Amino acid sequence: MAPHNQNISLRGLRTFCVAAEHESFRDAADRLFITASAVSHQIKNLESELGKKLFERGSRNISLTPEGELLYNDVQPLIRQLDEIAIQHSAHATRSTLRISVQPFFASELFVPRLVDFRRLYPELDIVVDTSDESSERHPGNADASIRVFRSAPDGLAFDELFPLRLIPAGSPEFYDSVKVRGNRIVSNFPIVVHESRPRAWKQWERVSGIRLPRDADVVRLDSMIAVARAAERGLGAALVPTQLSDRWFTSSSLVPLFDSELVTRDRYYFVSDENAQDQQNVRIMRDWVLQTFRDLR
Repeated sequence: MAPHNQNISLRGLRTFCVAAEHESFRDAADRLFITASAVSHQIKNLESELGKKLFERGSRNISLTPEGELLYNDVQPLIRQLDEIAIQHSAHATRSTLRISVQPFFASELFVPRLVDFRRLYPELDIVVDTSDESSERHPGNADASIRVFRSAPDGLAFDELFPLRLIPAGSPEFYDSVKVRGNRIVSNFPIVVHESRPRAWKQWERVSGIRLPRDADVVRLDSMIAVARAAERGLGAALVPTQLSDRWFTSSSLVPLFDSELVTRDRYYFVSDENAQDQQNVRIMRDWVLQTFRDLR
C-alpha cells in the first residue's frame, strides 16, 4: 500500500477554499493578494499531492468536481477555525468595531439571538447592530455591512444571497379555531393585517393557494413586520409572516399557521457591503459567519 502524503500544503488548502468560494482563480487571487497564476499553480500542486482533480476548468469560470466538493466541505470549517485561533492569539490583537444594519424583524428573530455564538468566536470584535431602518433595497451609508431584502441582486454593492422571503398566513390560536373554509373560500370573519410595504401580498397568496378571501374582509395596515406579527398574535386578524423568521412564534404557539400554502416571493435576503469594504477583515469575518449561520434557511 502506498504511503499517505503527510505533507499537504496548508497554504494550498487555504487557496483551494478561497477559489472554491469565489469560483474564480482571479477573484481568489484578489482576495489573497497574489497573482492568478500563483493560485493556479498552488491548486495544481494540491491536485498532484492528493492525486485528485478538484476543479473543472472552463474558459471563464471554474467549478468543483465531486471530489473537490467533498474536500471543501471537510477542509473549510478547519481553515475558518485556524483563522479564529490565530486572531485570538495574535500578539497585536486590538479591539475593533463593526457596524451592521439589520431589518428589525430579522434582527429580533434570527440575528440577535445568535450573536452570543459570534461573540464567543470573536470576543475582540465589538458589534453595533442598527435596527432602526425597516426599508428594503438599500444599504445604509453609515453601516459597514447590512442584511436587507432586495427584489434582485443589488447593483454597485458586494452581496451574498442568503434565502428567499417566504410568507405564510398566521394568526392566534383562537383565530385559527374560528376560521371556516367551504369550497376553497373562507366563509368566516377573516380580518387581514397588511404590511404597508407589501400591499398586494394577500392577493398574490390567493392566486398561489387557490383559497379565496372574503370580499368584505376588514383590513388593518401597519408599517413594520414586528407590528404585523404582534397584531396577529393579539387576535387582530390574519397576517402574512416570514416563514423562516417566525419559528419562535410558532414553537411557542403565539402564532399558528392558518394554511399550509406559502407565498414564495421574488425577494431575497442578502448580506451586503460597499464593494470597497468587502475585503476589510471585520466585514469578511461577519460575512463568513452570516453565510454559515443563515444560508441554509432556504
